[in-house]
Amino acid sequence: MTLQEAQDKVDNWIKLYGVRYFSELTNMAILTEEVGEVARIIARKYGDQSFKESDKQIELSDELADVLFVLICLANQTGINLTEALAKNLDKKTKRDQFRHINNEKLK
Repeated sequence: MTLQEAQDKVDNWIKLYGVRYFSELTNMAILTEEVGEVARIIARKYGDQSFKESDKQIELSDELADVLFVLICLANQTGINLTEALAKNLDKKTKRDQFRHINNEKLK
């Protein structure tokens, strides 16, 4: 699935099942909540915290998909084409960081 296809699928889902997009502010709060859920899993799976019994069935892939869904909602409702935005962002990073990481002694 391309980014554009994902944006179209999310838009169709919202129209069919979501009634309408939540406000941008609400979606930003939801995005923050979803990122927190990702952080919770990573802190337990890769960090030093342990899982509560009720959290053991939660999957990182599902939580990352929740983040992506809300991010796509925000892009759709603010008129951002994520394909174009990502291409532009990668170009910016390439120009800016072309040698930075390669020459970073901490990464060797």
